[in-house]
Amino acid sequence: MSIPASPLPGRAFLSVLSARRDEVWPELRPCLEEIMGRIDYESQPIPFNRTSYYDSELGTPIFRYILSFERPLPLDGLAEIKLGTNRLETRWAHDGRRLFNLDPGYVTQERLVLATGKNFTHRVYLSSGIWADLTLIFQQGDWCDLPWTFPDYAAPEVKKHLTRIRDMYRESLKHLTSSEDMPCPRV
Repeated sequence: MSIPASPLPGRAFLSVLSARRDEVWPELRPCLEEIMGRIDYESQPIPFNRTSYYDSELGTPIFRYILSFERPLPLDGLAEIKLGTNRLETRWAHDGRRLFNLDPGYVTQERLVLATGKNFTHRVYLSSGIWADLTLIFQQGDWCDLPWTFPDYAAPEVKKHLTRIRDMYRESLKHLTSSEDMPCPRV
């Protein structure tokens, strides 16, 4: 018999796609930090050029920015985060076109999971119309692609940032050892 236990929290992750980031970032950053906590990692711009899927909506050239957040994310809190980022996308849209695409998720020692509003065979329902997408797994010291991993997430440059975030996460786990920081077992 397995005994249910609460998992360790994950490291909150966010991918921002935008062709107009410099215009919106001063106002968007505090909104993101209100939802997800203080940003503790921010990548340099990564050209988003493996697909033209977002070109007509976001404009060009599109760049990806990868962020992580200091506050631990309970794994069952991912749907709420996605709903919050969806509200930001909608609030900032002009004439039905978003200024940015926000893809929240979490990094753990074993995986990168993204939140999405779209069902597919490998996605697991969370709540409130939000699904969890197992995007990458970490095995034998490296990120491993899955058959459904989007090509941009399979790129070495993105994986380099994910590895840095994973390392930060592993370091933060060392500080979750005091009894006040650990989840209380339920009887």
